[in-house]
Amino acid sequence: MLGNEHGLHARPAARLVGLVNGFDATVTLTDLDTARGPVDAGSLSMVATLNAQQGHRVRVSASGQQASEALAAIEKLAAENFGDAPATGAAPSGSTAGGPSSVSDSPSGTADRSTAGGSGLDVAIGPAVVLGSEVDLSDYVAEDNELERLNQAVETAAEQLRELRDTTPEHGDIFVAHLALLGDRKILEAVEHAISGGSPAPAAWRDVYDELATTFEGLDDAYQRERAQDVRAVRDRVLRILVGATEETPTDGILVVPELDAATAATLDATRIAGIAVRAAGTTGHGVIVARSRGIPLITGIGEVDVQPGATIAFDARTGSFEVEPDEDQVHATIRERQSEREQAVTEANEPAITRDGKTIDVLVNVGVVQDAVDARGADGSGLVRTEVLFGDRRTAPTVDEQVETFRAIAQALKNRPITIRTWDIGGDKPLPFLPQAKEANPFLGERGLRVFRRRPELLRDQLEAIRRVATETPVHVMFPMVTTADEVAWALDELGPRHGLEVGIMVEVPAAALRVATLAKDLDFVSIGTNDLTQYTTAADRTNTAVASLADGLDPAVLQLIDHVVRNAGVRVAVCGDLASNPQAAVLLAALGVTELSAVGPQVPLVKARLRQADLSQVDTAAVLNARDADQVRGLL
Repeated sequence: MLGNEHGLHARPAARLVGLVNGFDATVTLTDLDTARGPVDAGSLSMVATLNAQQGHRVRVSASGQQASEALAAIEKLAAENFGDAPATGAAPSGSTAGGPSSVSDSPSGTADRSTAGGSGLDVAIGPAVVLGSEVDLSDYVAEDNELERLNQAVETAAEQLRELRDTTPEHGDIFVAHLALLGDRKILEAVEHAISGGSPAPAAWRDVYDELATTFEGLDDAYQRERAQDVRAVRDRVLRILVGATEETPTDGILVVPELDAATAATLDATRIAGIAVRAAGTTGHGVIVARSRGIPLITGIGEVDVQPGATIAFDARTGSFEVEPDEDQVHATIRERQSEREQAVTEANEPAITRDGKTIDVLVNVGVVQDAVDARGADGSGLVRTEVLFGDRRTAPTVDEQVETFRAIAQALKNRPITIRTWDIGGDKPLPFLPQAKEANPFLGERGLRVFRRRPELLRDQLEAIRRVATETPVHVMFPMVTTADEVAWALDELGPRHGLEVGIMVEVPAAALRVATLAKDLDFVSIGTNDLTQYTTAADRTNTAVASLADGLDPAVLQLIDHVVRNAGVRVAVCGDLASNPQAAVLLAALGVTELSAVGPQVPLVKARLRQADLSQVDTAAVLNARDADQVRGLL
């Protein structure tokens, strides 16, 4: 059974392929859980696109002179998780941004800054260095020796990748996977077949790799889908060699690219490149991983915004903004302010957040992996434990004991301060692999959160049992997501059973829940406002749709009016655990509206606490904010 967090993805698959090809044997793999296969275990494209996931049972078959030796070696590699760390339920962090002068206070996640080079900042300004999206094949002239030209190009590419592997050992596995893709016998056979049929080498190479990339993009796992970027990186490396194009080495600016190749990220001069802006969305591509590990500031998902080479551009992770020709003085002022603010905030992170007018606001941390709790500085506990993220890469449901162990680890990391565990929140843009859902025309308006478990209550009951057990050892609260009606609250409380001191709440994410919160909260201890969903439902704007995502602004006065209504009518403690709570300025406004608990992403906790200490809530003009014209006017008032 596979234990890898993302199954046999590119890197562990590359290790397996390299091992298999060292034996005089024919080895095949079959995924017994999906009945896919058998596939050639000596081909990376075949192994990786088998899509064997964590928890799947994989049958390995071998024939040939060294069959038994191959099987023994594979068994040993599998016992070592194919060189991967065991699955822990970790989830990729969100996009981050930065630049030549910045501070790592992105609400979306943190990066490993141990490798010298990049600034690690999240407010950036600099000239745009724009790279094109495709290798130009128009001037290529086919000859009689196309296969020989291809083989020479492949060998040159292999030399380049071996050098990258050896000179960047911290990312060596990525380039080992690229080498395996480059020498994949199934791919090479397809390319050779196309060339023998009359296709020029570049066209044959491009078409086969494009087809493979499309296959990756059709896989279920989001991490696996992003491996299509690796396929395109290998494709373009060989195409550049074939057509004689030189690989650009950008410096002294902010690099703007369609996708970020791991090789590009690994070879950039991190002391000179200001940052990277990636048009494509996605945060777990190998290029993004490499750039973050080197401390190079970046932002993903900027889309098709028009950026001319040399134009001054800036981006700010705190606001999620990307600008062409920004107000440079304002950006630099923001940078200086953020640097000073963070230094002071981190120093005082463990001090309570008491406003100037004497209000104490609890500032907690959102937890998606145990490490979030370990890394949190100054958090008063966790206001949101995302169970669907903790266990979101599993193909089988976690047992009660496994959930207890994970929840206990989070509590211990937070020194047994209170933790609020949200029950399974799936649907919309958050699938749960071990609980497949039928395709829906409008998934955000379909079976989400608590709604799903009225037909699968056994999964919820197991989770509630785990929560009850941990609650006997440490302060634990439980909350139910995507609640709309009083009947849903009654059902959830009935499933929970006797509370025995366990505090219970619901997420307020739906306008209907906000408007009738007094009815819903009658038997509850608290409510927690999920501003991300409340915003998209209020504005009728899908946050994942770039065409309308800008409308889904948490500072829209209509959203703030609903928050105000909840605070005034809930009759219980009101918390906020959406992205708005991670914005220091918005945090002050939320506190002024009467919210007493804010749950932010880890890097923002010290900053939110620091801003609250500086605030006099009595001086915040909440009436003006609630009656503002739009979100931009609200920002101006803040």
